[in-house]
Amino acid sequence: MANIKELSVEEKLRALYDLQLIDTRIDEIRNVRGELPLEVEDLEDEVAGLSTRLEKLKSDLDSIEDQIKQKKNNIDDHKTAIKKYTEQQKNVRNNREFNSLTKEIEFQELEIQLSEKQIKEMKASIEHKKEIIDQSSERLEGKQTHLKHKKSELDAIMAETEKEENFLKEKSDEYQAQIEPRLLAAYNRIRSSVRNGLAVVSIERGASAGSFFTIPPQTQMEIAARKKIITDEHSGRILVDSALADEEKEKMEQLFAKI
Repeated sequence: MANIKELSVEEKLRALYDLQLIDTRIDEIRNVRGELPLEVEDLEDEVAGLSTRLEKLKSDLDSIEDQIKQKKNNIDDHKTAIKKYTEQQKNVRNNREFNSLTKEIEFQELEIQLSEKQIKEMKASIEHKKEIIDQSSERLEGKQTHLKHKKSELDAIMAETEKEENFLKEKSDEYQAQIEPRLLAAYNRIRSSVRNGLAVVSIERGASAGSFFTIPPQTQMEIAARKKIITDEHSGRILVDSALADEEKEKMEQLFAKI
């Protein structure tokens, strides 16, 4: 921290402007990727969701098939019972026993009818689920193809920019280490509050870059003197003179050319 405190105001301004140039370059690289990483993430979530839904539908299908088998087994059991009760009717001793067996037979027949009705409903459910499975499978295939293309696109951009971005992030860390914490916090606060991420700007034609508000000549002279850190009263951005900005831009362009 001792070295940071020993920096002159001009050295602080140069370090801040260099950091701004580096961070702006990182922003430009990330803008090239744009919404692509989010698109890939959203597509991955969709593919995962559709895959889970398909697995559940197929599991439901297996469950219904098992239920149909059970119902068919129940029908066989009811038919066996009917056959048994019908045989028993041949050996009854009175009407009461005969009527009791008749009621059992009728009950078994009703159970068969109910099971057949349920089987019919379950088969209809299977057909409906198969339609949904076909539609979902088609949609999943489309999403997977789309995801593959988007990932390929993102991978290509990452391959082109990853080395440069990593180099720039290291340089950003190096320059941040030169700046006192209070000033760095102010830089980060301004940078996060403005749309284009520019926390340090130069004077261009009597106004801060990107602004239409003219800076008074006296203030311009103070900025050019580099004796204190001055902020734009309208945007809150830190201001540097154009000569300093040009010198640092040239220095940074040489640094970027080495990547």
